[in-house]
Amino acid sequence: MSTMSEATVGRTVTHRRYVPYSHAHYAGNLVDGAYSLAAFGDVATEMCIVTDGDEGLFASYSDVQFLAPVRAGDCIEIEATLVRVGTRSREMEFAVRVVARGNPERGESAADVLDPPVVATTARGVVVVPPR
Repeated sequence: MSTMSEATVGRTVTHRRYVPYSHAHYAGNLVDGAYSLAAFGDVATEMCIVTDGDEGLFASYSDVQFLAPVRAGDCIEIEATLVRVGTRSREMEFAVRVVARGNPERGESAADVLDPPVVATTARGVVVVPPR
């Protein structure tokens, strides 16, 4: 049973996840930038499965921008949007947005929804998929 659809410019895939404290690497519970890049790989994989019926293979990143911190205890949204569709390549724009953040001043387990979300990381990337 195949549920793949045509790869079309503008198609978007979105993941949400909680950033566990086990990923904090720096003072202030900061998470390294590689965490965002790994999340981009996850949404790119789903995009390739949905559009091409294959996990694809990441070929390159470009224009990676770390704009705001990602911290342990954050809830983040990771989005991939197709911006170019080639014969075997798929170029995507990526964004990590912090949609909720822990607020220890209010209590040990307190957290706030961020409205609007904070854009933490952006990038462009290219994946390749097998020929159809």
